[in-house]
Amino acid sequence: MRIIRGKFGRRRFDVPTNISARPTTDFARENIFNVLENMVDFDGLKALDLFAGTGAITFEFLSRGCAEVTSVEKAATQYKFIKQVAQQLNCKNLNLIKGDAFKFIESCSTKFDIIFADPPYDLPNFGEVPTRILGSRMLSPDTIVIVEHSKAYDFSSLPGFFDHRTYGSVNFSLFRPGDNEATSEKDENE
Repeated sequence: MRIIRGKFGRRRFDVPTNISARPTTDFARENIFNVLENMVDFDGLKALDLFAGTGAITFEFLSRGCAEVTSVEKAATQYKFIKQVAQQLNCKNLNLIKGDAFKFIESCSTKFDIIFADPPYDLPNFGEVPTRILGSRMLSPDTIVIVEHSKAYDFSSLPGFFDHRTYGSVNFSLFRPGDNEATSEKDENE
């Protein structure tokens, strides 16, 4: 695993062979972060990485200056790897949670500026991931939600959808749910 840019940029970590997670490719990760950098300044942001896997997205957020990153991973092997890398990098602003991402989505009321979700492509209820996030209490009006998925899914009809990017076999759907909420609230108040 390689951290692409920022204060930890170019650092490499050997992912144990017993980790079965499919990490986001360097090419796809670099490109989606380029898109995000044109939308936000990472300095001071609060980010969430759901289904964190190897933690590649988590460490990219930290490296680029996010003030706080919460990383949720259920698998013990992946959780342990993320924890070890965080210790090596001396990351004080990482909140690492070993748990089920769906339960976290349901119970969390902390607001995040950016939410990234990369569920396993073979997750039985994969299609519910964006809907559950978009219906959660974790969203502020300006939250950006990124869901990584295969080409088998099309989330363009969901509320707040504003962009789709494809890099090789990796697809990203981007949402800004606050745009819809702001419009709904405005209509109700008029």
